[in-house]
Amino acid sequence: MELRDIEIFLTLAEELHFTRTAERLHVSPARVSQAIKKQERVIGAELFERTSRLVVLTSVGQQLRDDLEVGYRQIQQAIATASTAGRGMTGVLKVGFSSAWCGSLIVKAADHFRTRHPGCDVQIAEMPLHDRFGALRAGAIDLQLTELPVDEDDIVNGAVIYSDQRALAVPAHHPLAQRGSACLEDLAGIPLITITGPPQYWLDAHLPHRTPAGRVIPRGPATIAWQEALSLVAAGKGVCPTSIRSARYYARPDLAYIPLVDAPPIEFGLSWPVNGETITVQAFVRTLLEVAGGESPA
Repeated sequence: MELRDIEIFLTLAEELHFTRTAERLHVSPARVSQAIKKQERVIGAELFERTSRLVVLTSVGQQLRDDLEVGYRQIQQAIATASTAGRGMTGVLKVGFSSAWCGSLIVKAADHFRTRHPGCDVQIAEMPLHDRFGALRAGAIDLQLTELPVDEDDIVNGAVIYSDQRALAVPAHHPLAQRGSACLEDLAGIPLITITGPPQYWLDAHLPHRTPAGRVIPRGPATIAWQEALSLVAAGKGVCPTSIRSARYYARPDLAYIPLVDAPPIEFGLSWPVNGETITVQAFVRTLLEVAGGESPA
């Protein structure tokens, strides 16, 4: 029995429908029927009971399916392993992230990637808030999913994975928390918790100095860590812009996350070094996009 005939038999045993089996394998229904009849002649027994409305496995068919499945999966895995090695997709891919939801997505994508490319492992690391690109430049990671903008000559911008409503982290009993939303003009006179380390263009995009009407937004304490920023907010030292997803991933009883209704969205995108777009990186990006496309919106 040829490998293609085994594939046809196992697919029909799963679908129990000749047309669906043909569509799934991109062959004609006649090809499926011919393969099954050939197998039945060789074996000397019917594998399926067929009527105009129903296809079911016979007892012989059930036994053959059970005996073939494990071996067929092993063959598929061996072919995938050889193909991966032949295309150079082996070794370790190191992926960085900056927020909990980005990390969760990368973990899911890594599971899919390892199944498809068993010669590759994926290692995941959280990027420090204050050093956006150091790990990429040092070769400690191969690509990352972090807040945009990224405007660096030696780093490539990839796809935007998340585009979220911007929100404001405020103390739970802050007047803005009682209102349930805020606009950029509300930031006038309210200190913003700031971050030490990122490029100025990144800070300007996330921590504005003035409202749209030109009123000053004062600076609050500076930090290099996100959890420390949230603790400063909870202590009443200032407020901090973030994604609306923070309400789910960084919930605390002493904090509230309220939408900034007139602020531009906050985007999270992929980045990698200019000379770092390997076939492994390309394959992982494709996998990540597939997994992200199947996620439910926040």
